[in-house]
Amino acid sequence: MLRLHPFRYHRPETVEDAVALLAGFGDDAMPMAGGTDLMPNMKHRLFTPGHLVSLNRIAAMRGVALSPTGSHLRIGALETLADVSASPLVRRHFPGLADAAGLVAGPQLRNMGTIGGNVCLDTRCTYYNQTEFWRGALGHCLKKDGTVCHVTRVGAKCVAAHSADTPPNLIALGAGLTLAGPGGDRTIPAADFFITDGIWNTRRARDEILTEIRIPVGGPGRRSAYRKLRQRHSIDFPLLSVAAVGDFDENGAVERINGVVSALGARPRVLAGWDEIAVGERLGRRVIGALADRAYAQCRPLENIIVDAEWRRAMVRVCVKRALSELAGKSGRQGNTEAKS
Repeated sequence: MLRLHPFRYHRPETVEDAVALLAGFGDDAMPMAGGTDLMPNMKHRLFTPGHLVSLNRIAAMRGVALSPTGSHLRIGALETLADVSASPLVRRHFPGLADAAGLVAGPQLRNMGTIGGNVCLDTRCTYYNQTEFWRGALGHCLKKDGTVCHVTRVGAKCVAAHSADTPPNLIALGAGLTLAGPGGDRTIPAADFFITDGIWNTRRARDEILTEIRIPVGGPGRRSAYRKLRQRHSIDFPLLSVAAVGDFDENGAVERINGVVSALGARPRVLAGWDEIAVGERLGRRVIGALADRAYAQCRPLENIIVDAEWRRAMVRVCVKRALSELAGKSGRQGNTEAKS
């Protein structure tokens, strides 16, 4: 049986008190929302904080609401993934995000896990997400207690995979993420929030808390879609995820289009060159094929997940085509692709 180590549990009721606790205890403290990822990681001794700062009593970090002008949708970081997925506002304005939140893990975990926790999800790797005994027998890895990355065979940089479902959609939608820390609040574009270091792949300082997400509401021609490749239609993390957001004119021609893929490296990847292919065109078979080919050329999965990397790369074309076909209105909203053996 895997047991938790001893720690103190704190339950502040304001953001200011939570930040003060994190700053006061330093590296010996960690924030916790739903705890659906943190608790298993603590049992594996990947994290052993002496203090856990629960955020669940902070009412200011909850709620889903449009701004007074209707230009932005605010989502509190403590909103559960189940509530985000079911929210009429999210489903109306950002159906791809709603689908992504609804495809995280299973119902029990979505009822506990939060969108803020999903955005800040720790990276994953075959050689990292194991018991302490397993990792010790291998000699540990660069991300935890070791000096060598077993994926790249060198010790320069950790390449554990970004495996969260909602961030690719937030990046494609142009969302802003608000962080609260000892120095006050700051907002970072979701596209700039992640870095390529798998050990700590966000720009969030360890004494900062993600408090809310603000997403600009597009015009009537905006559409969004999400596709997730995983081994089973159940609780698996993605082997590949694709978020697509497009703005269309009244004739169905593309005005702007964004694509983001994830689960291939330490951060989500914004696909380049899509506008030059699609703007002014309708999303027909030729354009969709060209966009999928451009995505395939930019993606190089690593062997950080226990599934063949070349097969995952081949599935980039498949998942991109399915997401874009959904934008074009040629398929139902499913968002989930099961891996076939």
